Amino acid sequence: MFEKVVAGVDGAQGGRDALALAGLLRADQGELTLAHVYVKESIAWRGAGAAYEAAQREESLELLEAARDEAGLEGAQIRAYGAARIGRGLHELAEHVAADLLVVGSSRRGYVGRVLGGDDTRHALDGAPCAVAIAPAGYAERPAAMQRIGVGYDESPESEHALGVASRLAGEVHGSLAVCRAVVYPTRMFSVYGWPDQASIDDLVGQARERLGKLGDVEPRVTYGLAHEELAEASGSLDLLVVGSRGYGPLGRVLFGSTAQELARGARCPLLVLTRAARRRDASRPDAQGSEAAVPAAD
Repeated sequence: MFEKVVAGVDGAQGGRDALALAGLLRADQGELTLAHVYVKESIAWRGAGAAYEAAQREESLELLEAARDEAGLEGAQIRAYGAARIGRGLHELAEHVAADLLVVGSSRRGYVGRVLGGDDTRHALDGAPCAVAIAPAGYAERPAAMQRIGVGYDESPESEHALGVASRLAGEVHGSLAVCRAVVYPTRMFSVYGWPDQASIDDLVGQARERLGKLGDVEPRVTYGLAHEELAEASGSLDLLVVGSRGYGPLGRVLFGSTAQELARGARCPLLVLTRAARRRDASRPDAQGSEAAVPAAD
C-alpha cells in the first residue's frame, strides 16, 4: 500500500468518500494527511486582505478537525492551504509532504467534479506529483475490501508500470489480479478493408488473450471496443482499477490522458491513476529492479 497519503476533504460527500478510500490504500503504519484548500482568489474579490485569509484558514481547520473526528482518525495530520485553484493547492500540498498518493472524491460538487470537470481548476492536474486515487460517489457508504484488483493493460511502458503496481497491491492483500485489455481495429483500416466481421474481431481478441496468458497467474480479460468504455464496464466487478497515464503537462509533469479522464467520470470502483511522476518515484525505490515485471511469466 502507500506510505504517505493525502486525502482531499471538502466538507461534503466527496471528502468522506476520499477518506474511506484513503484508509484502504494507506499502509498499516503509513501517514495520512487530511487536506482542505481554500481559494485565495476570493480574498482579493472581497478586498479584506490578511484578515479574511486568516478567517478562511480557521474555517478550513475547523472543517478538517470535524472530518477527522467523524472518521475516527485521531492520528491523522490536518493541513489547511490557500491557493489560487483547488487542484493546484492539493498538488502543492502533496508535494510539500512528499506524498506518494493523493486521494479525492468524485461527487459532482467535490474535488473531482471541480478538478476534472472542465472548470477553471482542471488544468491543475498538470502538476500531479504522485499517483492519484479517485473514489466513486457514495463510496463511504459502501467501501469494499481490496480483494479484486484490475489493471488496464496495452503493452505500453505506462501499462507495464501499472501492471507491476497492481500486482504488488494484489499480493499485499492476497487478492486476485485481472488484466484488462480493450482491442479495436484502427479506423484507418476501415477505408481499405471495410468494417471487420465477427470472425476477424474474435481472432483479434483471441490473439490479445493469448499474449495476456503469458503474463502468469492473472485473469486475462479481453474485449473489443474503446478502452475507456470497456474498462469502465470491467470496473463493475472490481474493488480497484489501476491505469497508467501517458500524457505530458508543463515542465514534463503529467496531464491525465483521455482514457484516465473518462474513467474518472465513469469507473464504478475506485480508480488509481499512476502519473509519470509516480512512475519515476517507483523507479527510484531500492526494490524497484524488475518491479514492472512483477507478474511471473508462464513457462
